[in-house]
Amino acid sequence: MTAIAKITAKGQTTIPRTVRAALHVAPGDLISWDVDENGTAIVRRVKPIDLEYLRGIEATLTEWSSVEDEESYREL
Repeated sequence: MTAIAKITAKGQTTIPRTVRAALHVAPGDLISWDVDENGTAIVRRVKPIDLEYLRGIEATLTEWSSVEDEESYREL
């Protein structure tokens, strides 16, 4: 699928309806832009992160949160 949109003087554009439908995005959703060295851009829908779940998991991992652990695993 190819869709064309114009960029405004403020650098804004409208995502064409067909692209919004293909990405399953709606107002308020997030998208990411991945641009390679050749100038090719890939746009993806960003899935929301369940922060409450992640905070719950983080609270169970306190046994691995020492300064020594940070130094040991920093390069992973």
